[in-house]
Amino acid sequence: MYGTKSKIDLAFEYQSQVAVLRPSIHSRRANLTVKFQDLYGFTVEGNVDDVNVLNEVREKVRQQGRVWWALEASKGANWYLHTTIGQGSALTSSLKFSALTNAITLKKLIRKGIPPVLRPKIWFSLSGAAKKKSTVPDSYYDDLTKAVEGKVTPATRQIDHDLPRTFPGHPWLDTPEGHAALRRVLVAYSFRDSDVGYCQGLNYVAALLLLVMKTEEDAFWMLAVLLENVLVNDCYTNNLSGCHVEQRVFKDLLAKKCPRIASHLESLEFDVSLVTTEWFLCLFSKSLPSETTLRVWDVIFYEGAKVIFNVALAIFKMKEDELILTHHVGEVINVLQMTTHHLFDPDDLLTVAFDKIGSMTTNTISKQRKKQEPEVMKELDQRIRRLNSLKVDDK
Repeated sequence: MYGTKSKIDLAFEYQSQVAVLRPSIHSRRANLTVKFQDLYGFTVEGNVDDVNVLNEVREKVRQQGRVWWALEASKGANWYLHTTIGQGSALTSSLKFSALTNAITLKKLIRKGIPPVLRPKIWFSLSGAAKKKSTVPDSYYDDLTKAVEGKVTPATRQIDHDLPRTFPGHPWLDTPEGHAALRRVLVAYSFRDSDVGYCQGLNYVAALLLLVMKTEEDAFWMLAVLLENVLVNDCYTNNLSGCHVEQRVFKDLLAKKCPRIASHLESLEFDVSLVTTEWFLCLFSKSLPSETTLRVWDVIFYEGAKVIFNVALAIFKMKEDELILTHHVGEVINVLQMTTHHLFDPDDLLTVAFDKIGSMTTNTISKQRKKQEPEVMKELDQRIRRLNSLKVDDK
């Protein structure tokens, strides 16, 4: 996609994609709720203030795009690939320093956002998807989709059930063509990894990947690297054991990072997993505006799954004062849903996620997971035994 276009061509293509949103004069005067399409074709509903925020965000994106183009011009089109600092003596100090400089620059840039037109190329390279794809024949995806065509499994039946419920009303996803493309990606992966097969939530993730990556094959490999390398194991298996572990880890982190909120929610007997399970399984794609979601994904594909915890904690932290004034579960859910729905400025969210929540290393998260795994597996085993005993009683 990018090999035949100059940087100038890409810049013009990028600029044309980012339109300024203009609500009608009647909407401005009355401050009514307005509807408009965002960059990825989703219908967004908000007030005029939300539109103004989005316009400001898009101007920031334009400015950020200029930084990326300048770096590509000075360092080369694939400068961000040269960020690995080797250990061998053959690597000179100057090369090590160059790689370190690139790595620091890249981390800051990605947290500020990857320009939409560069997202497919940068995600594919930095996530490890390109490397994963290179280990199999070029025809792998085509051969796989042809081999599984017409086969019926519990996974394919669930996929067919979920297709029309995946971002209904979207101008491309909610069409026969969009459904067919999404189905091929999901069915192909369900056969690639039978342990995962298909889990509800993956349809939203794969759909958004399709919109960003433009091609089914690239979306397939992004889904593969996400499930096999980026996220924790067993998040999407039949018993969702990995997801249960993540929820327990999150509850512990909430107690440490936001003790006032955790204490108040405990007094209301509110289980945060009622809300956060969907955040983790759908990677915020059902909760946050698409442009904010993709800014979060920019960082996830570079820094890993720990980012999900930072972002989830940030959503709670941003509404700490409101949450501790709630009196029942319904109010809590309403505050969180209203917050995520109107998070049109990704910088607001990511600033809290990384500056106010504080650093959390992958190693720290891994230790927390290992701590929680035995209890989760014990609970799941007890649940299975109860279900089996009920089946015996029914006979």
